[in-house]
Amino acid sequence: MVKEQRGIQSIDVGGRLLQALAVSSGPMMLKDIAMAAEMPPAKAHAYLVSFCKLGLMEQDAETGRYDLGALSLQLGLASLNRLDAVKLAAHEMSELAERTGQSVAIAVWGNYGPTIVRYQQSVRPIHINMRTGTVMSLTATATGHVFAAFLPKNLVEAALNSTYGDTKQRAAVKKTLAGLDATLASVRKRGLARAEGYPLPGINAFSAPVFDHNGNIALAITVLGPNAEFDASWDSTLASACLDSAGRVSVRLGAV
Repeated sequence: MVKEQRGIQSIDVGGRLLQALAVSSGPMMLKDIAMAAEMPPAKAHAYLVSFCKLGLMEQDAETGRYDLGALSLQLGLASLNRLDAVKLAAHEMSELAERTGQSVAIAVWGNYGPTIVRYQQSVRPIHINMRTGTVMSLTATATGHVFAAFLPKNLVEAALNSTYGDTKQRAAVKKTLAGLDATLASVRKRGLARAEGYPLPGINAFSAPVFDHNGNIALAITVLGPNAEFDASWDSTLASACLDSAGRVSVRLGAV
């Protein structure tokens, strides 16, 4: 059993005020911050004065409302810049694989499309040719559909064009994407893509996007396994687990 470390009580108390303001929708009056932090206004005011001196908070001279200050912004930006999306997702990937008993992959957008950068095979190996560096099909895989749904269309078209190369074949790219409109709209609505026995016979998969603090897709988390042991229904526990894992990483990356 890990013994809880002792901290400084006054910092713990003051931290409640910062947390209250951080989760609010905008600037707050003293009485509202105090209420949210569960402390008397007079006590809260003393902390707010110190926070304003440090730049963690600021007070509007006209309205008297308090908001996060310049130092809070600097700390937030520094934290975001130091986050490693793949590292955060890798930790979540391991927990997802253990929790579901299925294989899990992490893909990022590479020069040639969605590229696997981490792969953890389940205790029940599936015989597929997937490893670090594997480029997933944009049009035929759950992972590819996630990127195709949430990336700018020009990037998706450029990736497909570079794959085909031939000018005559490029004419088919827009037609291919148009044929996926309904599928990609579903992915955007659900926040989840699905593959059932295609393109890998006997293998099902769910894939969910992870977003950064700008709302851009940073990577995709994909859980996959043999169809006999993989419930591919939209309301399955596997679907929920994949969504939840991607959501937790998105929150860590500052996505709203």
